[in-house]
Amino acid sequence: MDRKYQLRHSLYLFIAAVVWGISFVSQRSAMQTELGGFTFNGIRLMIGSLALIPVVLFLRHKEGVNKWEPEKKKVYNKYTLIGGIICGLILCLASNLQQFGIKGISAGKTGFITAMYIIEVPIIGLFLKRKTSWLLALAVPLAVGGMFLLCMVGESFSFGTSELLVLMCSFVYSLHIMVIDYYAPKVDCVLMSCIQFAVAGVISLILMGIFETPKMDAILNCSVEILYAGIGSCSVAYTLQIVGQKNMNSTVSALILSLESTVSVLSGWIILHESLSIYQAFGCVLMFIAIVIAQLPSEWISKIFKPKKVEEKEEEKCEQQ
Repeated sequence: MDRKYQLRHSLYLFIAAVVWGISFVSQRSAMQTELGGFTFNGIRLMIGSLALIPVVLFLRHKEGVNKWEPEKKKVYNKYTLIGGIICGLILCLASNLQQFGIKGISAGKTGFITAMYIIEVPIIGLFLKRKTSWLLALAVPLAVGGMFLLCMVGESFSFGTSELLVLMCSFVYSLHIMVIDYYAPKVDCVLMSCIQFAVAGVISLILMGIFETPKMDAILNCSVEILYAGIGSCSVAYTLQIVGQKNMNSTVSALILSLESTVSVLSGWIILHESLSIYQAFGCVLMFIAIVIAQLPSEWISKIFKPKKVEEKEEEKCEQQ
């Protein structure tokens, strides 16, 4: 893969992680009010979908999709629709599990447990017979250790309902990453993102009508949180995730996206005044180191640690020739 391409798409994933990390604050803030979880998700997901419609129309016109051959266009749109529906169903489950889980625990702890997909993605990949670089094998435990220091030190180790909901959310998000990894190279990424929000939003609104009694005052009081989660977390971050994952290694993608746990603690500390100890600061450093290691080309490491004897033998062969 072209190095510039990989760095550009890594940047997309990094921006998505930052936006998501801050979004934990808006989600927790909203759940401290009378606003229901299905109400919050239903509205913000629909906002995310609607905000992308102009972008979809502009990009499809720019790429000249309507001028493509009918068969090619049909297959392209078919994969985009199927991918969007599947991702929407998964996203609906994951986002609602997370939304109800975050009510009982801090933004930082939610970020840590959610980011456990960093382990789950490569494990799922192994079952799918995907190779994992030894650099990634080194980066994953480093990142997990960093997230532990970052989010768990000073927290209670009791594992209650909230923790269970967020852990289930983490596993579902790992499936979301794998599905996107499969569909992203074949589809209109922005349109698929728009479809997934619409699907997840409609289902959440249906659940809102069944289980909750939405109040306009509560919605208006959380308008800032809803708009940020809708436009920022959905329209911007999830779309960048889909575009960023295109032709990227799924484990590397998971590592970069897991940086949201770092941002969730920092934003929780700054905005919600949640504590940040020296151990948590060290956890941030470990996370960044893990991300850097995951991005290093294997060839560079091989050259650095290449035995001198092997190099001398190669020099001798060159001289003999």
